[in-house]
Amino acid sequence: MTPVSDIIRRRFSCRSYENKPLDDDLFWTFRQAVEASAPGLFGNAPRFVLLEMDELPRDVWKKLGTYGVIQNARLYLAGMIRPAPMATVDYGYCKEKLILKATELGLGTCWLGGTFAISAFGRAAGMRRDELMPTVSPVGFATGRLRLAERILRGFAGSDHRLPWTELFFRDSTAAPLSAGEAGPYAEALENVRLAPSASNKQPWRIIREPEQSAFSFYLSRSAGYRHLRDVSLQEIDMGIAMCHFDLTVKASGIAGSWHQDDAAPKIKSWEYTAAWQAVGE
Repeated sequence: MTPVSDIIRRRFSCRSYENKPLDDDLFWTFRQAVEASAPGLFGNAPRFVLLEMDELPRDVWKKLGTYGVIQNARLYLAGMIRPAPMATVDYGYCKEKLILKATELGLGTCWLGGTFAISAFGRAAGMRRDELMPTVSPVGFATGRLRLAERILRGFAGSDHRLPWTELFFRDSTAAPLSAGEAGPYAEALENVRLAPSASNKQPWRIIREPEQSAFSFYLSRSAGYRHLRDVSLQEIDMGIAMCHFDLTVKASGIAGSWHQDDAAPKIKSWEYTAAWQAVGE
């Protein structure tokens, strides 16, 4: 198992934090990662800002509400993106890399899509008129125990449940589920996709291994009745998160490849084609 797989398995949605700031070295290490964030797979460059509660005027941070979902967070990672093709996918990809960096540093995080005061966070982060703020994330030291409200939230969302391979991964067509044995060297990357976080734990990604064996097409299976929030599709962000897990794992495994969009990709009823990954030289 690659080191990135260990980090992915350690990540969890943390909603309760110790009421203390990060020490200087830890903060600057994470800040450097945030400032060095590169554009996503399709060229969109989200803008990320760290909001330190201790550095904001009291009247500002008091308005940074999360409707009781988050407790004692002293640091937030806010992310903004300009609307563009594949922008939300790139947003999910880039932000999940930062979430995993925080996990590597021993910090807790949580994706928040609908449970934060967008106007207050937007003002604090200097959000521009042509930007959207799809999510924010608290960052800090996990308390090590779950509040009653947090246990209820996790239970309601089914946070610890993941769909089986037979419902997520396929070979050649939707009629033939792909097993871990058949996935060969890509089994670890696909398992890490399966473990990825998603809005309300809907797990909307579906992946088909193409007949050439080393090509994988990513599709979005939208959840019925799952609405957009603030002109943003959270499930498109979920696709970016899944692609991040796949991309980081194949790279850590020493498998070279590239992403592309294929206008001739097969159309599948109730699924939306997102993109494909192809091993280099195969």
